[in-house]
Amino acid sequence: MKKHTIICTIGLIAAIALLPGCKKFLDQVPNDRQTIEEVFQKKKPTEEYLANVYNFVRDESDQWNGTPWTGNVDEVNVAWAKWTIYQLNVGNWTPGNSHFYFWQSYYNGIRSATYFMSHIDGNKEILNLDGQALIDQYKAEARFLRAWFYFMILRQYGPAVLIGEKELAPDATAADLQLPRNSYDECVDYIVAELDKAAAVLPVVPATDRDYGRATKGAALAVKARLLLYAASPAFNGNTEFAGFVNIDGKPFINQQYNKEKWKRAADAAKAVIDLNTYALYEDAAGNPVASYRGIHLQPWNNETIFARKSNGLWNWDYNCSLRSAGGWNGISPVQEMVDAYFMKDGRSIQESPLYAETGFTKNVFNMYVNREPRFYASVLYNGARYKGGSITGDSITVDMTYSGRDGKKNGGEDYSHTGYLVLKGVSPVTNRIANISFERPFILIRLGEMYLNYAEAVAEYGNNDAEAIKYLNLIRKRAGIPQYGSADLPIVNGQELVQKIRAERRIELAYESHRWFDVRRWKIVKSAMGDLHGMDVNKDGNDFYKRVVADNHIWKDAYYFFPLAQYEMDRGLKLVQNPGW
Repeated sequence: MKKHTIICTIGLIAAIALLPGCKKFLDQVPNDRQTIEEVFQKKKPTEEYLANVYNFVRDESDQWNGTPWTGNVDEVNVAWAKWTIYQLNVGNWTPGNSHFYFWQSYYNGIRSATYFMSHIDGNKEILNLDGQALIDQYKAEARFLRAWFYFMILRQYGPAVLIGEKELAPDATAADLQLPRNSYDECVDYIVAELDKAAAVLPVVPATDRDYGRATKGAALAVKARLLLYAASPAFNGNTEFAGFVNIDGKPFINQQYNKEKWKRAADAAKAVIDLNTYALYEDAAGNPVASYRGIHLQPWNNETIFARKSNGLWNWDYNCSLRSAGGWNGISPVQEMVDAYFMKDGRSIQESPLYAETGFTKNVFNMYVNREPRFYASVLYNGARYKGGSITGDSITVDMTYSGRDGKKNGGEDYSHTGYLVLKGVSPVTNRIANISFERPFILIRLGEMYLNYAEAVAEYGNNDAEAIKYLNLIRKRAGIPQYGSADLPIVNGQELVQKIRAERRIELAYESHRWFDVRRWKIVKSAMGDLHGMDVNKDGNDFYKRVVADNHIWKDAYYFFPLAQYEMDRGLKLVQNPGW
């Protein structure tokens, strides 16, 4: 099987010392210009420089102290108050103390990519060995990465400062550093144009094994598709709630007029990725839907992967999600709202299906967990389930997270599930903390399943072609092993009902993959996703355990739509406008 992927190469390299070493996003270029010029005349240090630009692509496997996209929404509870995610959940953040502050890092990546693009032309050794085509490809990779960093800024902070191809001189004055933010739509158009330029040059697939890990056409088009889906969504497409969010010249940062054609643009972008025919939904060879869904993240370099980070901390994800009795730390726990989101095996929600019950037991398993869809069993470890993995290498055990149970609160100290569940999705049973064994695999940032859902959502929102949206929605459901819409078991849905079904499917299919945080904001339903979050009663034993109680509370303020710009940037950036509410 060919591996049509991006690997974001990591590793400390000699060229890191030669990077534009800016601690703040508008700091000056490096002092040792002669050394840099020498770097760009030779192939190896040039490639090392580019490899380090990839290093600015963040590893999002740490969802408690590294990134907040899973632990700060209605997906999981993180057990430990010592981690940074707790500060967000209790509302303890300000512009002077903004947690998960990536603005500076992304601008460092932008500047490094720009510097690379400006200096690689004329590289004598590459020209002699490989010709201009390789220089063009490397420049396209840097252009792709720069666009990715801008998109990361846009999704977290809103409108960015677009620097373009400008390099600030070493003797730049304070006035030269005064740059205003651009509007949301200006940022979108700029990033799209950059991705289009990169896609026109990048290969569809790597030419040789040595090239696996470099940017591809599919990656560029997939980032464009996600970006345009966000831009078409209610939060950024005619959102009058942002009418007062204006630049220093009074121009709105968020366009105040709804434009239906943005959905068409998003649909076309997602379809362009699909029409490459380069990627395929991963399916287990035996056709087992549980194995198929787990294999997306546990079968390295499968053909569903579009963009992934090779070096990552997934070993730590395994440790934090795994049972204490299996050598893990028992602390990344789906909230009840996420558990309730999974369908029943008849493809219906728990509100719609006659199969759902919250009373009684079947073969010692609480009926809430019986007859659920395959993705539930691939994603959630629940009380009464059988488990084998980590340091449990013999017979499987029965999971017991009741108060006095093997993995319950009584004997757990800090290491116990606060909701009575643990995340199973993406957790490798091979990783064994006790034996110091970990299972290496890429951290997936974009995959084909997302593109199908992006396309279905954009088509359904645009209207007049529900059959096309249902087609791609059903492809996701087919792989999941549940009935498809329009089959004998489920009726066809249309219009806004179809949009809601796609959103429900997206919540399940892309759970714990850093999508939900951005989805609820762009859909403007974030208030319903925050506040009190529930779980089973982990302070009780026996049947008393199976009672919904408040397990967590994620504080919400309207200011949290966008992270604040750091007070440092505001103090020196006189043309910068702070995000609303901060």
